[in-house]
Amino acid sequence: MKHIKTLLFVFLLTLSTTIKAQEAPFSDLLQNIDSREKTSLNGLWDMIVDPLENGYYNHRLQPKEDGYFMNAQMQSPSDLIEYNFDTSKQLMVPGDWNTQMDKLYYYEGTVWSKKDFTYTAKNDEAAFLYFEAVNYEAIVYLNGERIGRHVGGYTPFQFEVTDKLKEGNNFVVVKVDNKRKRENVPTVNQDWWNYGGITRSVHLITVPKSHINDYSVQLPKGVTNAIKGWVSVANGKDGDAVSIAIPELKKTVNTVLKNGKAEFSIKAKPKLWSPTSPKTYEVVLKTATDEITDQIGFRTIATEGSKILLNGKQIFLKGISIHEEAPFKTGRVVSVEECKILLEWAKELGCNFIRLAHYPHSEAMVREAEKMGFLIWSEIPVYWTIQFDNEDTYANAKNQLTEMISRDKNRAAVVLWSMANETPEGESRLNFIGNLAEQARKLDDTRLITAALDTQAQGDDGNLIEDPLGEVVDVIGINAYCGWYAGATDTCAQLKWASAYNKPMIMSEVGGGALYGHHGEKNERWTEEYQAEVFKTNIEMMRNIDFLSGLSPWILMDFRSSRRPLRRIQDDFNRKGLISEQGMKKQAFFILQEYYEKENN
Repeated sequence: MKHIKTLLFVFLLTLSTTIKAQEAPFSDLLQNIDSREKTSLNGLWDMIVDPLENGYYNHRLQPKEDGYFMNAQMQSPSDLIEYNFDTSKQLMVPGDWNTQMDKLYYYEGTVWSKKDFTYTAKNDEAAFLYFEAVNYEAIVYLNGERIGRHVGGYTPFQFEVTDKLKEGNNFVVVKVDNKRKRENVPTVNQDWWNYGGITRSVHLITVPKSHINDYSVQLPKGVTNAIKGWVSVANGKDGDAVSIAIPELKKTVNTVLKNGKAEFSIKAKPKLWSPTSPKTYEVVLKTATDEITDQIGFRTIATEGSKILLNGKQIFLKGISIHEEAPFKTGRVVSVEECKILLEWAKELGCNFIRLAHYPHSEAMVREAEKMGFLIWSEIPVYWTIQFDNEDTYANAKNQLTEMISRDKNRAAVVLWSMANETPEGESRLNFIGNLAEQARKLDDTRLITAALDTQAQGDDGNLIEDPLGEVVDVIGINAYCGWYAGATDTCAQLKWASAYNKPMIMSEVGGGALYGHHGEKNERWTEEYQAEVFKTNIEMMRNIDFLSGLSPWILMDFRSSRRPLRRIQDDFNRKGLISEQGMKKQAFFILQEYYEKENN
């Protein structure tokens, strides 16, 4: 029956035309912004909380022409203006409003934010307002003029403002709305805090009119003696010269633009990036008007039956899942230092792998992880009960996937693109995620595709992996909570697993909750002893799964979740962390650490 079921779903996936994946080029998003000339717009922004959206709609619910985005000032004592950014409260950017202001702790809705800045124009220069992330919908205005809109809370976006900036004083206003909606990605139901605001940095970036805006520099799939790729140049002309140099390898290649893109191939045999040797090379891209430098690593990733092969050799992924939750103070991670703290804890745990859940984390997190030698699972928030039959929802998910791959395609550390987490079986879901996987492979065929499946049901003979999505992915992720959501802890060690697919499996979530410092018997929920017992018995279970290629237990650190109200235990925190939000390690941390110490490959 299981094979008939799988074949039926694959057949439906092939025939379905409800939502079609189409090859889409990357956006014109500037790459590697740290190598660009940029002015930070971080710091205190003026803000107005607007739950009724009075700053956007009039009393007939029609968009205003003179809303808050105009930043109007009184010209005479009789003027009626019912807002004033200059006398309003302020919020730090980057940052979420929930943890900066008590009355906004649970708030979901619109907040307007304004920042003043100065600009001095240069000849032959293009300027961009660049947002690393805003959760969730952002409508951006410059000097009162609407310049664009972006949907999705975890990926970067930009607007060219070259002809809209004024010499001297300027102001930008952003209408940020984090209301959850059924059709959104993620949808209304999620197990992490819906932090609202301009949660990552904002920059004014200036580049030459003709500039390098995107590039790909990688080893082709399965190849270790040639580096191939392309360079995209905005406002370039066919025939314009482009050079790509890797000084350490003593390699330089010259090519020319054709239809805005220059392709290249370099014969080279670089030292391969790995967790034990996270080697990167300086890569210099040049045109007659622009130059950009990046640090890029080279490696191969593949599967062979139930094995994952890094640089042609089998590797066991010793991992941990991580939310983008700031250590010690909670709220969104906003600094490189906070990224490093989380990564250093993962390194102390003995990890060579991290699952960045359940959305793309900051570029700083990815780059720091690459420097420290972590393999990365990167994910879009197709989570739980997404509207799989909604074309607009699919377009949203595809755009977030494209933006994630576009930003991180040159990061050797990223080896897995994840399409989804814990989604219910069904034709529309298989079609939706299957088309996302097809899109990901068109954009980047050098990495593996995965998804975390919700396989918690236990039969008399154990757990059988037969979700039809297993046919679509390269690596199967399994979220299983024996001893917490299913079964008693003393049943876990003997639990057997089987798979309908000859593919690698990662135990993408496993674990249980505990309040740091709460002690008792090993059968008492919420105690450190109970959580430790869950890890002990599940580790024994995983030792007996012969197709297991790694794990990323849930989760490194306790994180805020409004689904978790239990007073004196949860208090709005998911307590499955191995470390408390204040940085205190629970007993289970050391259980997993010991297991990883014994896994030497």
